[in-house]
Amino acid sequence: MTGARLRLGAAGEDRAAAWYRREGYQIVVRNWRCRDGELDLICARGDVIVICEVKTRSSLAYGHPAEAVTPVKQQRIRRLAARWLAEGDPPFRPDRIRFDVAAVLPGTVDVIESAF
Repeated sequence: MTGARLRLGAAGEDRAAAWYRREGYQIVVRNWRCRDGELDLICARGDVIVICEVKTRSSLAYGHPAEAVTPVKQQRIRRLAARWLAEGDPPFRPDRIRFDVAAVLPGTVDVIESAF
């Protein structure tokens, strides 16, 4: 991946994290990694943990960013979330886990809550 794409992705994650903070969420972990993959953002508010996949694009030339979160990607994120809960250090045992997608384009952050 090129440096420009890495910077674009990091900037998108920053913007998505800022959106969650404005909405009253605590950012628990950013870029949690294990050998099987990565979770972009893990946030908490009340008794809910939110796992957010962030997709950033510089334009719609290749489609809407959320379209990149395919069913296969969704299954991987679910498996990684279960692993994080089992191995990681969640701040509490959540009553609910929600999976969001943050679609970031120039000038917009569209968070799709309960996307899958």
